[in-house]
Amino acid sequence: MSTDVTASGPGETAAHVPGSTAERVAGLERRRGQAVAPGGPRGRGEFSARERIERLVDKDSFTETGLFVRARPAAEVGTRRPYGDGVITGYGTVDGRPVCVFAQDSTVFGGSMGEAFGEKTVALMDLALKTGCPVIGLNDSGGARIQEGVASLALYAELVRRNVKASGVIPQISVVLGPCAGGAAYSPAITDFTVMVDGASHMFVTGPDVIETVTGERTTAEELGGARTSNTVNGNAHFLAADEEDALDTVRDLLSYLPANNLERPPEYAPGHAPPGATLDEVVPDRLGEAYDMRVILHAVVDDGELLQVQELFAPNIICALARIEGRSVGVVANQPLHAAGVLDIDASEKAARFVRFCDAFGIPLLTFADVPGYLSGVRQERAGIIRRGAKLLYAYAEATVPKVTVVVRKAYGGGYAVMGSKHLGADVNLAWPTARIAVMGAEGAVGVLHRRELAAADDPEALRARLLTAYERTHGTPYLAAERGYVDAVIAPRETREQVCRALRALRGKRAPMPERRHGNIPL
Repeated sequence: MSTDVTASGPGETAAHVPGSTAERVAGLERRRGQAVAPGGPRGRGEFSARERIERLVDKDSFTETGLFVRARPAAEVGTRRPYGDGVITGYGTVDGRPVCVFAQDSTVFGGSMGEAFGEKTVALMDLALKTGCPVIGLNDSGGARIQEGVASLALYAELVRRNVKASGVIPQISVVLGPCAGGAAYSPAITDFTVMVDGASHMFVTGPDVIETVTGERTTAEELGGARTSNTVNGNAHFLAADEEDALDTVRDLLSYLPANNLERPPEYAPGHAPPGATLDEVVPDRLGEAYDMRVILHAVVDDGELLQVQELFAPNIICALARIEGRSVGVVANQPLHAAGVLDIDASEKAARFVRFCDAFGIPLLTFADVPGYLSGVRQERAGIIRRGAKLLYAYAEATVPKVTVVVRKAYGGGYAVMGSKHLGADVNLAWPTARIAVMGAEGAVGVLHRRELAAADDPEALRARLLTAYERTHGTPYLAAERGYVDAVIAPRETREQVCRALRALRGKRAPMPERRHGNIPL
């Protein structure tokens, strides 16, 4: 007989290695019990790391990997070397579809990443890439494990390298259920979607205490990188959950729209229907300056009126959402006239560009609804880089090869017309309502520029202005000039929109769009 001389975790003794099969199986069960036992007092949040996984995946579907992984004996963690090293990794199913999941355990070294912790997470990412399934990270970590030094930092970099390798290949979803600070914050930033819990999640590079020490500024974790700040101010997060259960529900809902990987199609469901009584003929006000809610149109067009809005609280002047048309996933991008008249500013451009690129990477058709006055002008926007950052949306639409269908609802002026899924950026089917106004600028601005001298010399400038406005509206204030040139494929009645969109998407299901061979483009980051 021999003796296990491996250093023990808390509450363990050096295990006697038995000889018989029965004794060895009993020894295995003891080790399993030690491995799944809580690492300390109840952690942060509503559920433990294991409970979070159980609530995310289908019942009894989770298979754990790396259960007996421990920190190396030489690691500066004292004699405490618990199994798992503070992260639970494995694979299971969500609604019967395979996923890989890791959950950081705040009861073990505060959920901090050590070398063994990092290697487990990286191995799971490699498994997800090999098998072509989504990976979901449940983040609740104190950051790098200080006592393990540079090894911890090295594994953060290894993880980010896997995130980049997986980008556009498998969906990556981060759920922040506690703190996520320093280098730990960059991995969620690279993943496709981040879900945060109101009042419980925090994500920032530098914490409030350090900021006060270095700069003298006083703030709180909530103000600096809380869930609401991340969803409304800086756009670091995509979904705001009321609690942990809601966060996990959001992940399940999100996965239902996504393919397992970039080589598969999104899941298909039984075709839905337009909400009963939905009519669009009276949605757009007669007065151009009067706002309306674009969501009324979207709810009437997509299956069962269901939208999963992405970054709903950030840059609300543009809507990005996942939905279904005839049971198939689509990505919806739409200007929102309720907020800043649906203008494109820096935040709206970057929000929509990232969403468009995600949809293109995973074969999700794009459905665009345009009612845009153009790009936002002003000193602040120009100095903040509206040219470079606004160009991201132009780049994203022009690069996208998925089926692209656009509906011009009302105004489509200047650069706003070009960028919002125009034919010139590669849209496949472009429709317009009779209320559409497609022009370089609105009538007031155009008349003021084109007829400035005539107006200045007129005996009755207001009467002349009225006549010129009417003439401009009859020509440029309609979709028919664009239709004459083939820039709009059809002018349709608003009530026909769902039917026409369905037909267009059906026709485009076999779309092929070969691209030039290259390493990658150079988007203006």
